[in-house]
Amino acid sequence: MPVLPREKLDKVVERWEVIQTELNAGPDPQSYAKLNKEFAELDPLVTSIQELRAVEQELADLQELAEDASDAEMRAMANDEIAELRQRLAGLQQDLQILLLPKDAADERSAIVEIRAGTGGDEAALFAADLFRMYQRYADLRGWKTEIISASENDLGGYKEIVASFTGEGVFARLKYESGVHRVQRVPETEAGGRIHTSAATVAVLPEAEDVDVDIRSEDIRIDTMRASGAGGQHVNRTDSAVRIVHIPTGITLVSAEKSQHQNRRQAMKGMRSRLYEQEIERRSDERAQARNSQHGSGDRSTRNRTYNIPQGRFTDHRINLTLHKLPEIISGDGLNEMVEALISHHQAEQLAAFENDTTT
Repeated sequence: MPVLPREKLDKVVERWEVIQTELNAGPDPQSYAKLNKEFAELDPLVTSIQELRAVEQELADLQELAEDASDAEMRAMANDEIAELRQRLAGLQQDLQILLLPKDAADERSAIVEIRAGTGGDEAALFAADLFRMYQRYADLRGWKTEIISASENDLGGYKEIVASFTGEGVFARLKYESGVHRVQRVPETEAGGRIHTSAATVAVLPEAEDVDVDIRSEDIRIDTMRASGAGGQHVNRTDSAVRIVHIPTGITLVSAEKSQHQNRRQAMKGMRSRLYEQEIERRSDERAQARNSQHGSGDRSTRNRTYNIPQGRFTDHRINLTLHKLPEIISGDGLNEMVEALISHHQAEQLAAFENDTTT
């Protein structure tokens, strides 16, 4: 295990102490909010540093005791504790390394999730609806708020496409690994012969932009109101509540068709802001642009990040070669967190390996 950067750890603790002093001095509200956010980010790191240093000191004291002890039994007891402390120290060093890894600036943001039916017709649209309900349930369990921005349904209640915002702390950090092609193997309800069909849906997860990220000029957008289409009812037939927003320079178009025109404007603008924010990020980073463009992929069932095998109750993430035989719990959203944690751990392990390689070369 590489040596942790001691000077960097000292600077982290020093900065944490300075922030505490500045917060206690009673800064103005804007400065207080900024300082408090930075303090919250540094606090778990400093706690880990302090725990690491306490164990290092305890280990040094025990080693000195073992060396000076004239009693064989006392020396043996000290050596046993030294072995335990070394094991604990290794775990603390790895935890601290993870905390020191570079973080995606978008991780703490809320997210926009786009789900589209791929190959498979109506069955793919039904699967897209299943995926949305899975994420919606997962969001409920984590205390996040879900709002549908736009949706295109088929006659069976599936989604050709659905775009929704998931609002809460650290949403993007946990959902970003969901991007890609999801493949389902099951017997469709419309299949009389009981044959298993394979269908696909694609998922793209974008960090939700804040107002300060994107400047949308009023002259650059066109807002149209129209009569909503849907399953019928007086409201759908008589009220021009649906909103379509077009960003003229880029051609990006978003439609929201809930009951409230005010809500539709707000939701469509939220989605537009995130689309433009992501476009700006793509412009600045070719690597992210490639990742964003490949999130949906072709939607072909032969391409997949995930496979949901309904008859066998098997859930597989092909990126990390992990299979779980608890598909009902996962597709319901209740068991999804186990897969999310596995993906996060895998990503952290890759970052740690790269970090260790950099420190040894």
